[in-house]
Amino acid sequence: MRLRDREARAMTDRLFSDRRDAGRVLAELLAHYRGRPGVVVLGLAHGGVPVAYEVATGLGHPLDVLLVRKLGTPGREELAMGAIAGGGVIVLDEDVVRGLGVQPGTIRQVAEREARELARRERAYRAGTPAARLRGATVILVDDGLAAGTGLRAAIDAIRRREPARIVVAVPAAAEATCRELSALVDEVVCATTPTPFFSVGEPYWNLTQTSEEEVHRLLRAAGPGHARVPPARPDLATLRAELVPTRGGVPPDEVLFDVVGDARFVLIGEASHGTHEFCAGRARITRRLIEDAGFVAVAVEADWPDAYRVNRYVRGRGDDASAEEALRGFCRFPAWMWRNAEMVEFTGWLREHNERLGERARAGFYGLDLYSLHRSADEVIAYLEQVDPGAARRARDRYSCFDHSYGDDGQAYGFAAAFGAGESCERRVIDQLVDLRRDAVRYERAQGLLGEDEFFHAERNAAVVAAAEQYYRAMFGGRESAWNLRDRHMAGTLFALAEHLAWQRGEPARIVVWAHNSHLGDARATEMGARGGLSLGWLVREHNPEDCRLIGFTTYTGTVTAAGDWGRPAERKTLRPALPGSVEELFHEAGHEAGHEEFLIDLARSAGAADLLRRALLERAVGVVYRPATERSSHYFQACLPDQFDAIIHVDETGALEPLERTAGWEREPAPETRPAAV
Repeated sequence: MRLRDREARAMTDRLFSDRRDAGRVLAELLAHYRGRPGVVVLGLAHGGVPVAYEVATGLGHPLDVLLVRKLGTPGREELAMGAIAGGGVIVLDEDVVRGLGVQPGTIRQVAEREARELARRERAYRAGTPAARLRGATVILVDDGLAAGTGLRAAIDAIRRREPARIVVAVPAAAEATCRELSALVDEVVCATTPTPFFSVGEPYWNLTQTSEEEVHRLLRAAGPGHARVPPARPDLATLRAELVPTRGGVPPDEVLFDVVGDARFVLIGEASHGTHEFCAGRARITRRLIEDAGFVAVAVEADWPDAYRVNRYVRGRGDDASAEEALRGFCRFPAWMWRNAEMVEFTGWLREHNERLGERARAGFYGLDLYSLHRSADEVIAYLEQVDPGAARRARDRYSCFDHSYGDDGQAYGFAAAFGAGESCERRVIDQLVDLRRDAVRYERAQGLLGEDEFFHAERNAAVVAAAEQYYRAMFGGRESAWNLRDRHMAGTLFALAEHLAWQRGEPARIVVWAHNSHLGDARATEMGARGGLSLGWLVREHNPEDCRLIGFTTYTGTVTAAGDWGRPAERKTLRPALPGSVEELFHEAGHEAGHEEFLIDLARSAGAADLLRRALLERAVGVVYRPATERSSHYFQACLPDQFDAIIHVDETGALEPLERTAGWEREPAPETRPAAV
């Protein structure tokens, strides 16, 4: 896997919000049993029952409980020496028994005690109802996870004595070796995920609490006759339906849009993928309204500074490019389609026309926030200094020469060599260059007036990019701070520097629109990423301007998307699978369907009912420049609390692929329907 892809992929350590969520995933993986006659789902009590409930209701089959008790080693009860299941089935861990010298009489005493507890619980759970008939049936045995597997083997033996036709074991998470061993004991094993190394059953869960006897009782009753296939009431849909605001082309009515934005100086507009037409077109239309009628003066985007600045020169009437398409030619590295697309040509052309009606200082600009342009930014610094201070240009060229051995790979080779002592570190040199440039700022700016102010700022930002990129590429190979955090800190620093520069020029605070992926401009504190120490641009902007920013996300349920199959590969038009059960996208899909709206906005800051409903961990999809439908769950979903992540969300239920200016053969082909399992 390429490093940037690894940095940007969805957080996959915790795949399930809770046991019920894990059960919904298993139900999708077991979908081939839906509608088959003679299937019974058994949940291992206690923890396996919530998982099994979702499997049973999702497949439309009856649910029953199977009890297994651990045989704790005397004096070391937390260590299992075996397990006992109904019907007197005992499975021993011979390694533990032999290693600790446990005597047969001791084993018998422990087994008799646990058998009595097993019988008590069986009576309590069943409340007089008979156990499910398993003879000749297909039995799907479900637990919440699997470590050593002793208890599950006891359960399998107990089931086999009741003469089923087929035994299937399904668990959300297990050690890979244990899954292989079980394959020799049963007809089918479904392990949704096999983390390596496998530390504990709770590791893949976002929220794993003890399952009480009361919860087991409640779920068994809910899945009983007359309940299992009755659709549950959905008051959540009614709540959402009452508070959604229809949009058109991803844009809410002006009165709603300006109410959401208010007096904020920073409005961050996201996207759930880097290749969706409706996201790009919608945020462009919103931005036009904010520039035309709300006094916004800049667009700052998740793109490299030099490439975006070429567009900035064009839209402000300063560059040499003759057309919007030509101004976008700086975006030539992967993934070029993010910016070289039909929507960007239209927006860039509009911004140029808008600016032509304004004076120089009033014109809106277009800027990049990212840091991948290490070599191009170094060239820009040298080119600027050659015009204003040839001696300083020679010093800059000498300082940046330490990158020469890695030219052409955008810094990864440099980062590897510097991190492991195989090459020279440029850290001190790039910092010295940035300091020198800033020290001479006043002298350089005075030489060219207003244009000089902007061109110096351009050079200074490029020098800052070189310094940040140098640190970023070293961090990829074991730095103290994660590469992701360094990147988002740099984007935030660039945004704040841009706001200060424009405010100084204009004599008033500058209002700026930001375009970036949801994963960057949402508040990471409300997501898995934040729980594991990850930052985001949205978090940093909120922290810096708590009352002066708005974070607006975009989501979709299904459609097509422009994405690559792997980092650096050609763009393809891919089918975007319907969102997974338990996701916010599925919830919005159902609410919109009931309300008769294909797209809508929810103002999470003002819609109290919707915010309360959504203030819990839900799956959220994130597709970057790579889309892997075969591993949809692990590659593209993470847990998030939406009202704390965004101030407003715009949902477009079915979306289309972004149209690149350079269409590849893979993009031109009609996308094939996805048929592979995507729940992992």
